[in-house]
Amino acid sequence: MTSDVSATQTWIDAAYLLTGVCFILGLHYLSSPRTARFGNRVAAVGMLIALVATGVVLYWGTWWIVIAPLVVGAIVGVYSARAVKMTAMPQMVALFNGAGGGAAALVSTAEILQLISSGGPLPIDQALTIMLSSIIGSISFAGSIIAFLKLQEWMTGRPITYPGQQFVNAIILLVALAAAVLVIGNLTPGAVPLDTTTTYFIGLAAALLLGVLFVLPIGGADMPVIISLLNSFTGLAAAMTGFVLSNNVLIISGALVGASGTLLTILMSRAMNRSITNVLFGAFGAVKAVGGAAAPDSSGGNVRAASVDDVATMLAYANQVVVVPGYGMAVAQAQHSVRDLADSLEKRGVEVKYAIHPVAGRMPGHMNVLLAEANVPYPQLFDMDDINPEFPRTDVALVIGANDVTNPAARNVPASPIFGMPILDVDKAHNVVVLKRSMNPGFAGIDNPLYEEPNTVMLFGDAKKSVDALNSAVKTL
Repeated sequence: MTSDVSATQTWIDAAYLLTGVCFILGLHYLSSPRTARFGNRVAAVGMLIALVATGVVLYWGTWWIVIAPLVVGAIVGVYSARAVKMTAMPQMVALFNGAGGGAAALVSTAEILQLISSGGPLPIDQALTIMLSSIIGSISFAGSIIAFLKLQEWMTGRPITYPGQQFVNAIILLVALAAAVLVIGNLTPGAVPLDTTTTYFIGLAAALLLGVLFVLPIGGADMPVIISLLNSFTGLAAAMTGFVLSNNVLIISGALVGASGTLLTILMSRAMNRSITNVLFGAFGAVKAVGGAAAPDSSGGNVRAASVDDVATMLAYANQVVVVPGYGMAVAQAQHSVRDLADSLEKRGVEVKYAIHPVAGRMPGHMNVLLAEANVPYPQLFDMDDINPEFPRTDVALVIGANDVTNPAARNVPASPIFGMPILDVDKAHNVVVLKRSMNPGFAGIDNPLYEEPNTVMLFGDAKKSVDALNSAVKTL
């Protein structure tokens, strides 16, 4: 009997090792749009192996307990992946990320309640990992839900601040940490008895509240950064849960998610020329638009509107056109129309490139995903540092709903809340065409002086309809 159990455990460990290899390979292939789909499939196979190893082999005697939620989860996952619009992808990422953090907190809660009921002591390292999983998972869950509500526009996307906010957050964090210390102390051998259950739930509630207050002051271009950071929190919580359950695959996958999410957060902050602390505590977008010539009135009094025919002529006879996609393109689902327009221009000998800002959209890589869906050739996609030197020799920069990442106030208005953030230098192009529904400011709520520049014209209307009209007009020239 012992040998059978040992052999089963060996097979499970081997399956977990293979799962870890699949996750690592998946991350490797996800680093390039050319191989991203294959990487996603490799990672999915790894997860399937882990689920089979854990659910079928380990709990074969009660298989229905495992299979039933697996089937329900698979149905929900497949439906969500197929039904969600690309515009709602950031919200889905935030929601799924929150589910991961919540799952980690629930598992740790179940474990600690079982320990409390049994009354048995626990080594300090195990008690520590349980509490870390509970606190970090709860922060990630609550914070991700707030991020989802902001992105879904069920609550304001602007930063929500109040006097003494950081002091309040610090007090709540201390409450959560104090509760964790007391619970850990009561679970270790020789502890002084106290109401451990009540203390634990006080700490859990404090962590959930901290997650809410942690994301409320985040807004504007900082949302992709905070989503990445919350993703790393979920990874850390999953890794801690792996230690709680002595589950190697959770430790491996959690460490991978935590490390990659942390690295992505740092890279995105550097790309914005801001520190992590400034992102977390700077309340980007809370400051109203600065006055003076650098901040045009949102009514658009000094802007020039252009017709479809004027813009089509400008595009058709250009040597180089740079498309600058933003969230407006995502909202209008215009990526396929943009690709069709680019094809028409290329048939006329126009060179078309795409400028991708690190925080364009509402999640990391949002524009890359949209353009890949439209089968835009990857060599035509250029990062900010690579495309900025191209703008001075660009005939037309076609800006589709990208407000904050093209705002020259980041370079020349010290009072602007985005001052110092690297932007796409579209204002240096010979001509700039901005596609917008209206003169309302972008997600950060900051007016863009680009729209009043003498080389800028506005083409108002739905982005998809406007691009389709441009494509039809180009074909007739």
